[in-house]
Amino acid sequence: MATKQRLGLRQVRALKAGDIVWDPLLPGFGVRRQRGEAIAYVLKYRTMEGRQRWFTIGRHGAPWTPETARAEAQRLLGHVAGKSDPAAEKRAARNAQTVGDLCDLYLADAESGRLVTRRRMAKKQSTLETDRGRIERHIKPLLGRRSVASVTREDVEAFMHDVAAGKTAGKTKTKTRGLARVRGGKGTASRTIGLLGAIFSYAARHRMRQDNPVHGVVRPADGRRERRLTDVEYKALGAALRQAEAAHIWPAAIAVARFLALTGWRRGEALGLRWDEIDRGRRTATLGDTKTGRSVRPLAYAACDVLRSIGRTGDLVFQATRGNGRMTGFPKFWAKIAELGELPADVTPHTLRHSYASLAGDLGFSEPTIAALIGHRGHSITSRYVHTADAILLAAADAVANRTSDLMGEQKPAARVVPLARVGAA
Repeated sequence: MATKQRLGLRQVRALKAGDIVWDPLLPGFGVRRQRGEAIAYVLKYRTMEGRQRWFTIGRHGAPWTPETARAEAQRLLGHVAGKSDPAAEKRAARNAQTVGDLCDLYLADAESGRLVTRRRMAKKQSTLETDRGRIERHIKPLLGRRSVASVTREDVEAFMHDVAAGKTAGKTKTKTRGLARVRGGKGTASRTIGLLGAIFSYAARHRMRQDNPVHGVVRPADGRRERRLTDVEYKALGAALRQAEAAHIWPAAIAVARFLALTGWRRGEALGLRWDEIDRGRRTATLGDTKTGRSVRPLAYAACDVLRSIGRTGDLVFQATRGNGRMTGFPKFWAKIAELGELPADVTPHTLRHSYASLAGDLGFSEPTIAALIGHRGHSITSRYVHTADAILLAAADAVANRTSDLMGEQKPAARVVPLARVGAA
């Protein structure tokens, strides 16, 4: 029999077979246990036409708890108020006829934040754009018209070989850059198969088919190369940055390029850096949203000099030429800088990151230290600023940045002796 009481973990754990508990604070939201051990959060509502619907939010357990399920129920009720019918949409999703339909549903859920990564976080916008590109340029052209239920492992393997052979290569129009060159190859095939596996896992979770045809497919090696700058290229980069300054290229773009070379950060991390994330006294930056989550980074004196050279005109450190948003035009500025230095086409901002890590290795620093410097997953400055560890990482950051500056022919900053702040000091 249904009972009404505040919905919490105690009530969820006390459920017996056939029980249902409603949350009086959010009408229609409840949790029920049927014949087995499974417990599911549900939502009962009426459509704009007055039809009563039941919607199963999900089974109890990660990620669904009373709190997260209640938040999802509130979101769904907002859609109902906007004349949507979540239950009908869910049925339509289960009945998607083609792989193209399935891809659209997957992207819609990913963009709304309903899909999470292995780190239980929503996909970043940059990742979604990459997924969309692989879907539109590879998956839909080759598999888009196939029915979801008919795709076999053999079809997936044939798809993989076609992409690797360049069957989907060509040029395609884009909204932001006008024209994109689509390449095939083993690396592209491997990464696209990874996405296709996630899409079919999504289909299996939504009962659109029983299995995942990607499971068991042996992917080729990714093919990514970890390129690093040579000493000659470092010198050319330094000269190019100085020529860019003389040519009056956007100063913030030059500062980003120099900052990346001196820190080994990811491009997106630097472009999204905010002034309120920087603690100049401790020479650290606390990044709240990186590829690997929250990350605290040491800042070398040379990197601090770059930040000091930038006038503060907004929340972001590296300002765009127009507006207050991110510098979306940095790839074009980088291309100009690379052209001035006559750098090879395969020298990218990511090359600076790998070069920084390689230099740190050349200087004899350990892998954990290097990981903390560049923000690899699971490594950062020790919690609550244990100053002996901070001093070690700051010294490492200075050593790598100074070596980078030397190779680039940059003027070295004067030596500094700065006492560390006391533990607990502001």
